[in-house]
Amino acid sequence: MNITYIVGLVLAIVVFLLGIVMGINVPPQEGQKLIEFTPGNLINFFDAASIFIVIGCTFAIVVASFPGSTLAAIPKHFGIILNAKKFNPMGYIDELVDLAQTARKNGLLALEGKANEQNDPFFKQAIMLIVDANDPDKVRAILENDIECMSARHEDAASLYDKASSVAPAFGMVGTLVGLINMLNGMEIGGDGASSLGKDMGTALITTLYGCILAHMIFGPIANNLRIRDGEEVLCKQIIVEGIMSIQSGENPKALKEKLLTYMSQKQRETGGGGKGSGGGE
Repeated sequence: MNITYIVGLVLAIVVFLLGIVMGINVPPQEGQKLIEFTPGNLINFFDAASIFIVIGCTFAIVVASFPGSTLAAIPKHFGIILNAKKFNPMGYIDELVDLAQTARKNGLLALEGKANEQNDPFFKQAIMLIVDANDPDKVRAILENDIECMSARHEDAASLYDKASSVAPAFGMVGTLVGLINMLNGMEIGGDGASSLGKDMGTALITTLYGCILAHMIFGPIANNLRIRDGEEVLCKQIIVEGIMSIQSGENPKALKEKLLTYMSQKQRETGGGGKGSGGGE
């Protein structure tokens, strides 16, 4: 489970709700407490019309902006950001060093059995490309193109939430205009329009609030987490590409490890990055 995402989201919600119900009296007057809670304030921030306008219109515009295949992957996106399993660069480095040692002893053809043991399709493909004696430039081109296409797909997924993040506040403003128009139309001298002013003004302001909450507490963090996951996966695949090319050229395993460690921070090198065992897949 991605603890930081969950903790951050829950903390933001809790702080927001506390800000609604909590009052701080500095200095407290006679008969007052320093901190007072008024749970009844919560009902002031619920407005069905505002929810309908902001959430409904945001959802509709997102549906209109992306193909069905991208929308169908939304449950997968949540699985990705909630999954605590991180990509392990050090695990790939250790495996590549083992492959380099095997190749120096028994030749590149001996790596075919190692390729079949891989759970990561990209790693398996990379090994088989050098086992089949492809030209080094061709191998690098294929693998780097695979990385670019994968990253482009990931960016398409993140852009869905960027779109929602930009649309939600816009429809918050639309709801504000709706509330103000209704309020102005109800301002009739001598009529009963005054009774609806509070409700219309509430809709006008709360829709903006809902739009900001959706954009900055829901959609923004999702897009950012997806990009972080993409960066982790791209890094691991870049390590694989560099390692595979070095193995094909017959580089010394020790020198190979030193080269691949440059992809990692000094702290990751010192801690070992979690040792063996790699996570893969999109």
